[in-house]
Amino acid sequence: MKAIRRFTVRTVLPEQLQPLHELALNLRWSWHPETRDLFRSVDPEVWAATGEDPVRLLGEVPAARLAALAADRRFLRRLGDLADDLREYLTGPRWYQAHQEGGATPPPAAIAYFSPEYGIAAALPQYSGGLGILAGDHLKAASDLGVPIIGVGLFYRHGYFRQSLDRVGWQQERYPLLDPDELAVSLLREADGTPSRVDLALPGGRTLAAHIWKAQVGRVPLLLLDSDIEANSPAERDITDRLYGGGSEHRLLQEMLLGIGGVRAVRAYGRLTGHPAPEVFHTNEGHAGFLGVERIRELVADRTAGLDFAAALESVRAGTLFTTHTPVPAGIDRFDRDLVARHFGGDAALPGVPVESVLALGAETWRGGDPKLFNMAAMGLRLAQRANGVSTLHGEVSRSMFNGLWPGFDPAEVPITSVTNGVHAATWIDPAVVRLGAAELGAERAEEAMTTGETKRWTGLERIGNTEIWDLRRSLRAQLVEEARRRLRASWRQRGAGEAELGWVSSVLDPDVLTIGFARRVPSYKRLTLMLRDPERLRALLLHPTRPVQIVVAGKAHPADDGGKRLIQQMVAFADDPAVRHRIVFLPDYDMAMARHLYPGCDVWLNNPLRPLEACGTSGMKAALNGCLNLSVLDGWWDEWHDGQNGWAIPTADEGDGVLDPESSEAERRDDIEAAALYDLIEEQVAARFYDRGNDGLPHRWIAMVRHTLVTLGPKVLAGRMVREYVERLYTPAALAQRELMVGGHRGARELAVWKARVREGWPGVRVEHVEADCPAEAQELGSSLALRVQVALGPLQPGDVEVQAVSGRVDETDGISDAEALALKPVGGPDLDGRTRYEGSLELCRTGPFGYTVRVLPAHPRLASPAELGLVALPAESAGMDAGLLR
Repeated sequence: MKAIRRFTVRTVLPEQLQPLHELALNLRWSWHPETRDLFRSVDPEVWAATGEDPVRLLGEVPAARLAALAADRRFLRRLGDLADDLREYLTGPRWYQAHQEGGATPPPAAIAYFSPEYGIAAALPQYSGGLGILAGDHLKAASDLGVPIIGVGLFYRHGYFRQSLDRVGWQQERYPLLDPDELAVSLLREADGTPSRVDLALPGGRTLAAHIWKAQVGRVPLLLLDSDIEANSPAERDITDRLYGGGSEHRLLQEMLLGIGGVRAVRAYGRLTGHPAPEVFHTNEGHAGFLGVERIRELVADRTAGLDFAAALESVRAGTLFTTHTPVPAGIDRFDRDLVARHFGGDAALPGVPVESVLALGAETWRGGDPKLFNMAAMGLRLAQRANGVSTLHGEVSRSMFNGLWPGFDPAEVPITSVTNGVHAATWIDPAVVRLGAAELGAERAEEAMTTGETKRWTGLERIGNTEIWDLRRSLRAQLVEEARRRLRASWRQRGAGEAELGWVSSVLDPDVLTIGFARRVPSYKRLTLMLRDPERLRALLLHPTRPVQIVVAGKAHPADDGGKRLIQQMVAFADDPAVRHRIVFLPDYDMAMARHLYPGCDVWLNNPLRPLEACGTSGMKAALNGCLNLSVLDGWWDEWHDGQNGWAIPTADEGDGVLDPESSEAERRDDIEAAALYDLIEEQVAARFYDRGNDGLPHRWIAMVRHTLVTLGPKVLAGRMVREYVERLYTPAALAQRELMVGGHRGARELAVWKARVREGWPGVRVEHVEADCPAEAQELGSSLALRVQVALGPLQPGDVEVQAVSGRVDETDGISDAEALALKPVGGPDLDGRTRYEGSLELCRTGPFGYTVRVLPAHPRLASPAELGLVALPAESAGMDAGLLR
């Protein structure tokens, strides 16, 4: 029998226990061990049964137990101390506040951070994978540092799917309904108590309405928009049903609600709470790109500002940051242009925002682009004056991938920088590792080290003895073994096995055997089954008589990705073999709760994507924080931080661009070569070192690598280091640029828009007409210089509108310049009779070997964040192969 209505009956806590609600509704408990320990002590059995969720715990603990706790003085003292600690954490000054006082440029009063998913805790399942986990760690680190961020996302009533396997190992999905009343969220309400609501106009006179749930992530409010409300029709109610589901229009409406509705939710939150308005808007991937369109609408509608679309666009761009996580064009959301036009035109149009202007923001104007599609990443880049990738290598990949938006510029000059991702230490380090570090550093210094990442080394950890490290690693491995057995037994029961068939599970894995972990999403480029290329070779490694290896595997394939599901089925089939099933296991339903055991318990973390398709790969960072060594292709963060002593690099088969179809013959050949290299590494280096024991039974060289990993990688992989970089390198400059454009009633924005329009209109008349140098054809001596004289036609523009540069560097056999350096040339006198302006400069010859130079003209304005911002460049006639074009 099925209920016709569902609701939650809340526990009424005794007055003495009311602070438990305060602690439960702030998600800081998810990374604060003392608070988690307090909730565990309320009722250990109920705590475990509710998945370690304080809100559910308080709803299910027996009344008699609550009454006993209300009379327990020791418990009440702990509760009072932790409530006071939380209040101090929420109100006391932290790194950002000290940074505000000491910096020459005041950082932003607030930052709005938009992401389609957030991995805060397993108890709030609003994430699917690395993008959401990164967003959650970003908010947590911002909270620890005191950075005034407001998170914005969607509330998915079914979250992402829960994964199980059928008898033959095929992935099964189910979508449990999430009841907000059972989660650590509260409804944002107006002063009269009614739910706050945002509305979006849709075609045909329809309206998409959403309520706003607030999750408190330490000091950071996270606003989640929910369309499942009675004001909507059934179709609109389902817009926020689940992550990454539905067809193209469904996804478009999700992204409109996230971007447009998200800005309106931020405004409502500020109006109701007095929170400062954000000066900077940060969009985590292109899904939230429409936030820029809504902010343009706001400025155009503001009669006191008096801005047209072009000036509003400049103001919005100045305060917007776009972070791309996508290393391949196929990973970008693209919509049919007519579909977007329908949702931004007619009765659905945003006032003051012409539909043609919206379509131009997402147009694929580059060579090879599809004029029928609207590209969310292109819009994100056009709406943001600053952009970044998420590792040094990914920054390089992104500059090449989006080079078409800046025609005439080399990829190295594309204005996309990089901030390498980080992970939130307090969430991902096992408490036993923290205790070991605190024993040497002291509790206060250990907490500071995990929070800020301000030091290059965790100095002091070098003093930890080999025995202590090895005992810890063995303990964490044993912890993982027990958890894996529990999950494996549950999985086999779901697959239809009876208890009598599962006696073998109790001997699966061994706490004294080298343990390799592999857990991630299962798209083909991550190559879940690379280890299966030579099954007999893998069996030999698993069953080696003196140096055995065991592997723990987990991962989810997208529900629509049958190819990924087949990869999982192949892995499960191999792991089901009775000959090896005690040495390799596949654990379904990979989530944050499982990850907390996986990362600390593994000795080696395996990552073997098709290079360079891994944007960052933060799972290996979490493993490293626990003393796990990485075994990875040199991709993502590992490419910049592998030093030969913190793990191993899997050789790649070629040095191509890596953008291969995973089903192609080239990829097949590459997989065979790299799999063979992987087997060799595991057998000859990894296992050999793990089992190389001294007279005291300890693997001293292995332990040295573990210690080195903790000391040197620990500070680098922190989300605190990442957020500080965002604040100093991107948020603060963006806030400054935004303020400058707003001075005098947005006078700067209007002036910049007029200047850009004038430059674009006049640019066809800009030409480099003549270049001459002293003896340019003869061999030159190191340290000498060339006097350059250049004649430039500026058309209707003035010398102050441009910069003329000599660009020089090494040249290859095709005369391509690399390691280029730019020298600004100076105008000499006024225009000649033909209207040409002469520019001169002295080019220093500071390197030997083949050398070359060219000359170019770029737009120049003090408010441009990059010389390439407009995508305009004029080159000599000899550079006909590098003709410039317009970006925007």
